[in-house]
Amino acid sequence: MRGSDFAELKAFVAVVERQSFARAAEHLGLSPSALSQTIRQLEGRIGARLLNRTTRSVAPSASGELLYMRIAPLFREMTDAVAEVSEATGQVSGTLRINTLGIAARTIIAPRLARFHQVHPDVILDIVVDDSLTDIVAGRFDAGIRVGGKLEKDMVAVRLTPDLNMVAVASPDYLARWGTPKSPDELHQHKCINWRLQMDGRYYRWEFNKQGQRLEVAVEGSVVTNHADIGIAAALNGLGIAYHFERDGVGELLAQGRLVQVLADWSISRPGLFLYYPSRQHRPALLGAFIDCLLDRKPFDQL
Repeated sequence: MRGSDFAELKAFVAVVERQSFARAAEHLGLSPSALSQTIRQLEGRIGARLLNRTTRSVAPSASGELLYMRIAPLFREMTDAVAEVSEATGQVSGTLRINTLGIAARTIIAPRLARFHQVHPDVILDIVVDDSLTDIVAGRFDAGIRVGGKLEKDMVAVRLTPDLNMVAVASPDYLARWGTPKSPDELHQHKCINWRLQMDGRYYRWEFNKQGQRLEVAVEGSVVTNHADIGIAAALNGLGIAYHFERDGVGELLAQGRLVQVLADWSISRPGLFLYYPSRQHRPALLGAFIDCLLDRKPFDQL
């Protein structure tokens, strides 16, 4: 195989796995126009269209999917081989693709990015924030981060946090104007910040539990969002009661008195955040290094 043939196939795999010419070009260190030319050369050499492109998306054609399924495992094997040799020499390098919930990106990954790159400057972290429970295998990610109860059974899971407490909160101003609910049923008399589930667009029904009595409440209000920052901001500005993970910045606001917890005796907890990856996949050294960083293990514990 000529070097140009290998480069064309590598470019093709990068586009399919990142579902974007721009992201693939950035990963490969090419301009988007150069990458497009490379793909056209590959399609011309093979004599078939490999990618279907629109202004918003790119996906493999039937021929492209067939080619990808044959060559992608070979590229992964080469990547693993290089990683194993690098591991043996104490070097960790390569690209690590992570699909993660927003709460994990904000509270676990972001505060540790600098220390990770201080120890492993040759690793490229490709982090996609996604609250819609994307299939990491279909999305060609190395690992994902989710709440424990949402993991598939055929995954290897590494716990990153203790269980997560959920809290209903409102601003002191809102409670002064509208009163404090004493039970979940009273939420129907209040304005609430609704949470839209990204996987299917439904509204999340707020879940409560008190001494074994479980309730689900469909709330209403003037704000609907699928992003925690918007929901918390709405609560801070007195627009209603919000229901969020305490760990996701809410605990600090409660301590500062900018938010007040309501229905504390009804609050529930969720399984903690877990990093997970396919059980059949050899765990590369760079994924192990990333896990060590998230758990503050050596050599990150003193940074």
